[in-house]
Amino acid sequence: MDEARIEAELARAGALFDVGEYHAAHEVLDAVWEQAAPSEQDFFKGLIQACIALHHHQRGNPDGARKLYSGHRRYLGRFLPSHRGLDVAAFLADMQATLGPLVRARPGEEPPFDPQLRPRLPLRASP
Repeated sequence: MDEARIEAELARAGALFDVGEYHAAHEVLDAVWEQAAPSEQDFFKGLIQACIALHHHQRGNPDGARKLYSGHRRYLGRFLPSHRGLDVAAFLADMQATLGPLVRARPGEEPPFDPQLRPRLPLRASP
């Protein structure tokens, strides 16, 4: 996959993510990850895990969201403070604000997914 196609697919994934279509964003990112250079594969793995963690939270599966919480942070943490135009530090903070209360909650007391508080993934194609 050439660089222009990667950027276009990242923009598409970001747009899907931003409207709460986390599974669809995951599918787009998965295709990019398969073609990515080894040095960037962990970046895409982190984004994929963030998508699926939110997908689980959105669908009322707190255990699934909890399982992916630390993975997305571990993968993306390697790309701090930013990578490919994404402010990784801000994205991780937004993900923590959204998923942190769920992760800390006792079983059965998890907060519901709030679409008004969902993080955004500002991945846009370069002009």
